[in-house]
Amino acid sequence: MPGKIFYRERLRVGEGEKKPRFILVATAGIDMRVYAQHLRKKELEHIAQAVGAELVLLRSGEKEKDKKKKTKK
Repeated sequence: MPGKIFYRERLRVGEGEKKPRFILVATAGIDMRVYAQHLRKKELEHIAQAVGAELVLLRSGEKEKDKKKKTKK
């Protein structure tokens, strides 16, 4: 069974900004240390491919979506 890398989208980074939009939350089934706080999607994909892991996007709940919409206005 391949390992898993769980990640989520950051709340305060908007679409089109030149900042990394994702944060690594947890890993399962792989021994890995991460030294960066925020990562780009391509970086996550490259790490997952190198260690043979599957990427799992954690979805936010409805409350987080409402907060995100309010902060963009």
